[in-house]
Amino acid sequence: MQKVIFFLLFLSSSWLSAQNNPQRLQAASGQGQVGLTPEILWQLGRVSALGFSKDNNHLVYKVSTPKMEDNSFSSRYFMVNLSTGAQLDVEKPDEYLKNKNISPDGKYILSHKEVAVEKILGKDIYPDLSKTSGQIYDQLGYRHWDTWADGKYNHIMLKSTAEGADMATDIMANEPYHSPTKPFGGDEDYVWHPDGKSIVYVCKKEKGTVAMQSTNTDLYQYFIADGQIKNLTFDNKGYDTHPMFNSKGQLAYLQMKTPGFEADKNDIIVIIDQKHVNLTKNWDGTVSNFLWAKSEDKIYFNAPVDGTIQLFSVNLPKKSEKDIKVEQITKGEWDITSLIGEMNGNIYVTRTDMNTAPEIYSINLKDITWKQITTVNTKKYNLIAKSKVERRYVTTTDKKQMLVWVVYPPDFDPNKKYPTLLYCQGGPQSALSQFYSFRWNFQLMAAQGYIVVAPNRRGMPGFGVEWNHQISKDWGGQNIQDYLSAIDDISKESYVDKKRRGAIGASYGGYSVFYLAGIHEGRFSSFISHCGAFNTQSMYGSTEETFFVNYDFGGPYWDKKNIEAYTTFNPASRVDKWNTPILIIQGEKDYRIPIGQGLEAFTAAQVKGIKSRLLYLPDENHWVMKPQNGLLWQREFYKWLKETL
Repeated sequence: MQKVIFFLLFLSSSWLSAQNNPQRLQAASGQGQVGLTPEILWQLGRVSALGFSKDNNHLVYKVSTPKMEDNSFSSRYFMVNLSTGAQLDVEKPDEYLKNKNISPDGKYILSHKEVAVEKILGKDIYPDLSKTSGQIYDQLGYRHWDTWADGKYNHIMLKSTAEGADMATDIMANEPYHSPTKPFGGDEDYVWHPDGKSIVYVCKKEKGTVAMQSTNTDLYQYFIADGQIKNLTFDNKGYDTHPMFNSKGQLAYLQMKTPGFEADKNDIIVIIDQKHVNLTKNWDGTVSNFLWAKSEDKIYFNAPVDGTIQLFSVNLPKKSEKDIKVEQITKGEWDITSLIGEMNGNIYVTRTDMNTAPEIYSINLKDITWKQITTVNTKKYNLIAKSKVERRYVTTTDKKQMLVWVVYPPDFDPNKKYPTLLYCQGGPQSALSQFYSFRWNFQLMAAQGYIVVAPNRRGMPGFGVEWNHQISKDWGGQNIQDYLSAIDDISKESYVDKKRRGAIGASYGGYSVFYLAGIHEGRFSSFISHCGAFNTQSMYGSTEETFFVNYDFGGPYWDKKNIEAYTTFNPASRVDKWNTPILIIQGEKDYRIPIGQGLEAFTAAQVKGIKSRLLYLPDENHWVMKPQNGLLWQREFYKWLKETL
């Protein structure tokens, strides 16, 4: 996350040009509106909450803004008074924030750092070869996400806060395991017990080839007095994550039960009288994040539901587990993207929708009324024309009802014809909700004159566990038919130009594009695939988290029972049917769907003589993180669509 300028943000090139353009000047002066452009998008503030102040009277947050000139981000920090709404700039936010890493008695502080545990670099193994660049590996796990293993591991450090205290104690000394977990774990992976005598942390105490085939993270309790460690979740072989205590010492955490399945139903577990109680076991959904209520008799959480992400609560059992009840608190066309905390009868959250980037809001828990706390992008959005977002329900080939989001250009006229884009979501089990992306931005696509069709096909959470799970081992099956049902249904409308339809997507969505290219039977005139899986066989042999392909493909390609994943459902096996222009985007540092996938697809298109283009990003991973690369991505994306639709 990085910064932004709060009330006075730099004007986009669209608005600057208004000085010499009467129509643009009229729009910029508030008498009209302009369509969103990539340049405007990359000037919006990115809001992230940091937490409540020590006095509980303020909320501290950060605003990040891209600095296009030097390809970085800048940050500014603010405090908002929870009673008056007054905003204040702060230069050192840590001075005001509660520090969760200081023990309740104030005697210790936690941190984490990388510690050298193993010798992997050739120059470390052979000191006389100080200039060798070689690296030696005996197991998988040699690279992860976008980083090659170098023998260093994240370890939690415990240090006394007393003046002149000795060096910090490595509570995982010599262990070849990560905590915080890789690749995305932070200090949310460790937490103090409220008595200050122990720490609970998340760790996958498996390494190498075993670790890469497993999702078995556990919660470990470290006792300061004697250094003893206890595994609290030893009987669960799936994910155990996000430990959080209440003041009574009751531990809540998230758990997935199925080994190797990273998108399994995520449940809230609470340890009550040494019993692990599943609060959401009988609820047909999956939890995103949670926090303890101030009353400590319930837990608030957010979760996907019906194409949105909403706030829920679940109570702790009073007499028996039959007392447990999940309740949905909010409803509306938005996503609650993070839970900040409860204060003075309000829950503070970040909220977004397809037309607006995240801002901080409060929800009054008595009457469920909303109040917007930050207005970082309000002035700009007042000058940007909004897109109409419509729910559409489509009957699938197996007679189910599927929610499809349809996003229209701001000046949509049903009497005209529009090029139309089928958006293919990644994951494959990621929610297709009211999200706001700074890359796959539906408002931006619509503002360029495209209708966007975004189906909640099989595999999406928010429509029950069965719908969410169905896609595993069926990548080229029902969900692909769901895509075709969505584009065929919208194409019945007179305003859809059937000669100008495209399919776009990233990751599993990129796979979908590659697959559709071989079966679409003339529906599409253009394709764009970003970091998509092209050849399932070589994907199995080069991706890093092997548990993912083991579960979703059924196992390795040499096991004949998995033949469908590597033949029928392999886009590479259908290249003989390719005949449509395709743009392929690939990051060199993407180890989840490695560079070879994009290169194989580009080679196939070129050898077949198909109009094709490769956008290669040597310093990006599965995502696009650098501002100038992000803007380049947008420009090439729309340039390609203009050429081919």
